[in-house]
Amino acid sequence: MVGDYLKPDDVKLVEQAFAVASVAHQGQRRRSGEPYITHPLAVATICAGWHLDAQALCAALLHDTVEDTTTTTVEIAHQFGRPVADLVEGLSKLEKIEFQSEQHAQAENFRKMLLAMARDVRVILVKLADRLHNMRTLDAMSTEKQKRIARETLEIYAPIANRLGLHRVFQELQELGFRFLHPHRYQVLSKAVKAARGNRRELVGKILTTIRSRLESQQIEASVSGREKNLYSIYTKMVEKTLPFSKVLDIYGFRILVKDVPSCYLALGALHTLYKPIPGKFKDYIGIPKANGYRSLHSTLFGPFEYPIEIQIRTVDMHHLAEAGVASHWMYKSSETSLSDVQQQTHQWLQSLLEIQTENRDPVEFLEHIKVDLFPGEVYVFTPKGQIKALPRGASCIDFAYAVHTGVGNHCVAAKINDELAPLRTQLKSGDRVEIITSPDAVPHSAWLSFTASGKARSHIRHHLKTRQYTESSELGERLLNQALRSLQVDPAAISREQWDQLLRGDRAKTREEVLADIGLGRRLNLVVARKLLQGQEMPLIDTAQGRARVIIRGTEGLAVQLATCCRPIPGDPIIGLIAKGQGLMVHTHECKHIRQAHGNHEDWVDVEWESTPGRTFDVSLKLMVVHKRGVLATVAAAFSESHANIESLFQDSRETGSYASLNFTISVRDRNHLAEVMLALRALPEVVRIARVEG
Repeated sequence: MVGDYLKPDDVKLVEQAFAVASVAHQGQRRRSGEPYITHPLAVATICAGWHLDAQALCAALLHDTVEDTTTTTVEIAHQFGRPVADLVEGLSKLEKIEFQSEQHAQAENFRKMLLAMARDVRVILVKLADRLHNMRTLDAMSTEKQKRIARETLEIYAPIANRLGLHRVFQELQELGFRFLHPHRYQVLSKAVKAARGNRRELVGKILTTIRSRLESQQIEASVSGREKNLYSIYTKMVEKTLPFSKVLDIYGFRILVKDVPSCYLALGALHTLYKPIPGKFKDYIGIPKANGYRSLHSTLFGPFEYPIEIQIRTVDMHHLAEAGVASHWMYKSSETSLSDVQQQTHQWLQSLLEIQTENRDPVEFLEHIKVDLFPGEVYVFTPKGQIKALPRGASCIDFAYAVHTGVGNHCVAAKINDELAPLRTQLKSGDRVEIITSPDAVPHSAWLSFTASGKARSHIRHHLKTRQYTESSELGERLLNQALRSLQVDPAAISREQWDQLLRGDRAKTREEVLADIGLGRRLNLVVARKLLQGQEMPLIDTAQGRARVIIRGTEGLAVQLATCCRPIPGDPIIGLIAKGQGLMVHTHECKHIRQAHGNHEDWVDVEWESTPGRTFDVSLKLMVVHKRGVLATVAAAFSESHANIESLFQDSRETGSYASLNFTISVRDRNHLAEVMLALRALPEVVRIARVEG
């Protein structure tokens, strides 16, 4: 097979790799009892079917040698060159590292493979061939392993194959994954499809004949074939739409191959006059290709007896690309235009993997972001300049902003969809034209994660929040440490660099900032760190007669210092701080019921006080009992306005009837004095019977 397309020298190199692999795996057997060499040989055969080059075929034959034998990558590099060794290295698992859990180990191995793939796409092509052969021979494994490997295949490898445009591999991996993950459902559905195939054979034959006749009458040269949908796609349709098998009518589709792009649209017109198209079921992937480079026309028609039929119309070159995707680069050298497009799109996706990797050191989190992006984008939207952006289903304006540029996403405040202002959480539809409005002062918010659908957006938001939290926690940690040092009668400015270096020796933290961030996040106690800094040191004492040092609360600290939502403290309220592990400093009022119920370590409490002029407003909740009459809400709202208090939200129990009604307001005030002025103004109203400040 390889002799058909490789040069004689390359064939010799592949034969040499086979000889090395045979010796390395000598005596080893697979679970099925076959000699182990049959597996790398089968993987190389699949790769040869894609016409991969000699280096990739050598890597396919040697891909398990580093992992399962005494062969090293240095030896492979010496015999076959550095590129082959790099491919084998990218395909080998991380064996000699201790991981926190099996999930962590699996995620780290995926990250290693995906990053190797970002450098050289042949890594994942060989890996997909490896997984395909493993799935074909999965019967030899235990039921538990079958299910784990099948789930992994459906969640990761099948979507990667789809993302790279390898349609045949994608479908076979889905089918095999379904068979081993849900064996009973697979058997039942397989029998049902076979029965339906017999019942509908005559109908399908009639439709094929009718389509061919119509295209011939319109003088359109075309090859027409029928195709049966795979079991997994039928199963997912039944699950998603909660349909019984009898209601899934479109288990057959028809593919039409024509000579050029104009013929695609001529064939579509001919078939739309033959059978009525179903509204909303036409997709033009030629005008707007899928993210993996797939191009075709799709339409669903009402066939004979109102039987829905799905048709795909494409050129021969488009068909090659649809079946082999990125591997078309090696298989079909003639289709330069379409292949350069798919290669460019693949390159962009691979680069986005590297970008996500730089911001996610946690392998499990990295894998989560990758999974999001592996599933095909269904929404195609336009930039103001007419560029097309492919996004996942459910994508919002924030996903679009990050798709344009990280800087645009980090500073977005609003959007215009089709020239109309829209909030950032708005979900986008195919065909929308989106313009993002930015502000240099805007920053990502944690709430954004609840309405983002793309891995890139989620990764950047989380990275920004972590960086911001780290910076703010370091600042808070320094303030808490200074407070502890002063309580020990030591001037913080007197702590030397040598004292810090001594503390860091043997400590898990590598820098002073890490220690301070740990204090700010409640992972370390400020007093413990202070005493460690002073260990064995004679320090000049300072006068602390003026009282214990307190942490000043400005109310603008952000992620590291948070005002508790249970009691909503405002300037003027007596307050106390509580270090919550991993969250930072939570500020409560003295009267807060959660403070009274807390039984934490006494050293978790922090003395805090308000800055004299915080310079911002704070939310507070009020409950009003008012006379139930017309115009009372307007009267109360006017009183708030005259007192310079802004109404943030209002809730009224719609079930209440009778002479009185309760109104629950959240308003923003400057401080406790301002709140007292507002409440005084409200009490002066004859309509207000009772007023009280509410916790939470």
